[in-house]
Amino acid sequence: MGLKQLIQKCQKNDTKAQSELYKLYSSKLFAICLKYSRNHAEAQDNLHDAFMSIFNKIHQFKHRGSFEGWLKRIVINTALQRYRKKGVLEIVNEELIEDVNVVIENDEVNIDFLLKCIQELPDRYRLVFNLYVLDGYSHKEVAEMLKITTGTTKSNLARARMILRDKIEKYKANLNSQSL
Repeated sequence: MGLKQLIQKCQKNDTKAQSELYKLYSSKLFAICLKYSRNHAEAQDNLHDAFMSIFNKIHQFKHRGSFEGWLKRIVINTALQRYRKKGVLEIVNEELIEDVNVVIENDEVNIDFLLKCIQELPDRYRLVFNLYVLDGYSHKEVAEMLKITTGTTKSNLARARMILRDKIEKYKANLNSQSL
């Protein structure tokens, strides 16, 4: 069965088709959930909520553009809604600090460590970092999605990068001291 046919069956609430769609996309979408969550359990909750939303809204997909992109957008919005409800995205009056770049040379830091560092970021920093750096949204788009100002997105991004840079530097220093 092709993707278009699978989507059409899901639009008719066919549970076998929904199960197939889940099997087809759950691992990719779970990886996105992990980026936006503090831990594995929260990522599972976000994935569950996202699939509930996907199945409720699948009739809105008009077969224009990428279906996977449409799914990804729902997953991200589901995670963001969770944080909006918790009030972690309130506008914070922060002074804009200069942009910080984090340069990671190949094989210096493993991906699991990086994911753990990102998950440990305070919610508002993690969300801005993921949307801007990992998912390629502009500061304007991030601000609209999180309902904050672009200045706040820039400040939160700079702070997230500073925290990540510090954690990576400590990690590398620890590795170097162990290899001596």
